Amino acid sequence: MLSPCIREASETCLHDCCPAPNFLGNHGSSTSNPSSTPNKSTETVVTGFRYAFTIATASSLCPDTQFTNHESLPSLQESYSYFIQAYPQFSQTDQADHIRAHEYYHLTLSNHVCLDYIGHGLFSYSQQQTQHYYPTPTIASTSSSPPPPPPQLLHSPEPLFFDISYKSVNLHTQVVYGGQESEVEFEMRKRIMSYMNISECDYAMVFTANQSSAFKLLADSYPFQQNPSLLTVYDYKCEAVDVMTESSKKKGGRVMSAEFSWPNMRIQSRKLRKRIGNMKKTRKKPGLFVFPLQSRMTGARYSYMWMSIAQENGWHVLLDACSLGPKDMDTLGLSLFQPDFLICSFFKVFGENPSGFGCLFVKKSSASVLKDSTFASSIGIVSLVPASKPSEYSEDSISMDIETDKKQSKLENSKSHEIEEVTIKQKAPSLSEIMKLDRDHHFESSQPKSAEIECRGLDHADSLGLVLISRRARYLINWLVNALMSLQHPHSQYGHRLVRIYGPKIKVERGPSLAFNVFDWKGEKIDPLIVQKLADRNNISLSNGILNHIWFSDKHEEERETKLETCASDRLVNKRKDGCHSGISVVTAALGFLTNFEDIYRLWAFVSRFLDADFVEKERWRYMALNQRTVEI
Repeated sequence: MLSPCIREASETCLHDCCPAPNFLGNHGSSTSNPSSTPNKSTETVVTGFRYAFTIATASSLCPDTQFTNHESLPSLQESYSYFIQAYPQFSQTDQADHIRAHEYYHLTLSNHVCLDYIGHGLFSYSQQQTQHYYPTPTIASTSSSPPPPPPQLLHSPEPLFFDISYKSVNLHTQVVYGGQESEVEFEMRKRIMSYMNISECDYAMVFTANQSSAFKLLADSYPFQQNPSLLTVYDYKCEAVDVMTESSKKKGGRVMSAEFSWPNMRIQSRKLRKRIGNMKKTRKKPGLFVFPLQSRMTGARYSYMWMSIAQENGWHVLLDACSLGPKDMDTLGLSLFQPDFLICSFFKVFGENPSGFGCLFVKKSSASVLKDSTFASSIGIVSLVPASKPSEYSEDSISMDIETDKKQSKLENSKSHEIEEVTIKQKAPSLSEIMKLDRDHHFESSQPKSAEIECRGLDHADSLGLVLISRRARYLINWLVNALMSLQHPHSQYGHRLVRIYGPKIKVERGPSLAFNVFDWKGEKIDPLIVQKLADRNNISLSNGILNHIWFSDKHEEERETKLETCASDRLVNKRKDGCHSGISVVTAALGFLTNFEDIYRLWAFVSRFLDADFVEKERWRYMALNQRTVEI
């Protein structure tokens, strides 16, 4: 029986609201539960909806669906006109545009397109000021022309912030016995658990420095000696998982991974099911099954039922929720699957301050699995405490933070451009923290109450809700896929497309992230790092990564040599054979609920400039002078 939230999500999908959870395997067959197979009438409606959506997406560009010159692209206004004709319901999501205009007006003032933020934003940009001038509300605007930002900012004394304090405590001890919480930490924990739809009765929550710290803490405390297998499901190189892998190997763990078929990057279902079930057949204890509900890079979404299959075969399940969008947890129904562990990450302000923290949730009934770690217990677990003024930092404490950061950087990639990889530099006084305590409680009760945390970023996601956020993201990401695929090199003998997209193309169920590469007129790939840097010159922030665990069938065997690259691992510095691996380096873009049509249009227009055969050469001499905005970790 489906939980109410999942059943509601499944029903509303048929009315073009949000994607239904995928209870089927990647080949359209039920994974384990026959009752999960929809009846024929439901299948007919869903199939019809998907077909209509695909047709609408194909018509979302102007009639000339192939563009061979960047100067031939339609204007922003013309493109938006076609877009809104194809997706008329997009106008019903304009509440997100008003939130962006009033609370995140720095994006407009800086003309910045942020497509590199993964995780959940805690606060809004406007919370950095205690007073603001808000314009009189106007008629609902389009995404291509949002309401004007506040024309005047009234600066006032710096608001209240919080710091992160490192705790020398063992994960098992922290989960089982807890510890004294600061008022800030207590309120933040309640707010996050409510936002993530996780019950305090079932799960204990631990603050960590970042996503990688959460993975390492769990790996250090998990009994891989008795439960020796680690099975992961990632179609890309995940640095946090690499940290867990190294820790498990030190304890004799056996590392396995799902494989993904080329070129659609779908899970090899038969192989994964075999690896999950093999332990039971050989009467060996399984281990830890690490599962993300969707790919942070390709946007591929996976069936919830993989968790159920793993649990039925004795595996402990870690749900990686770091790549899930706002309110996606509302469809999960934890009461159905009850993963033993769950990890997510939060950052401060979208497009402004990416520092933040990670959260590790441990199911209380599974806490006994964790063992007292023999590794350093002080690295990773943190507390949130009231901020100290810069003058209160001593030179010794600052130098200690710097030295600790040097040690931490050996474990974590200091060059990562991903938001979930924020490290301990956030305690240094040179970085401002942006958390405000809401002291205006409107006197709802005559009894004194502790100050509550005002997390406007989470509040905004709550106010928009799952249906609106999912609908908005679906229209934007599918239009972007269609637009990028419309770019083709002129006078190409072989009709080379400018862009290759990896994973799902136009698809109702795809996630709001995209992995792609740009190719020149000869069909040779342009270095993703060059694309990223040139995008930054145009005030567009993208990321890059590596797709791996790719399986080539006999039909595509010849492509193996031409597609796969040997990529050295720069996270764990060693000279062992596993320091290198084969994969495909890609450019990635991630859409959030604040992304608007102008953002994706500007990305399309930027990528189209590569249709000029001399574009890269014209820019090459300026590479070293690029003022790339990066996330320092």
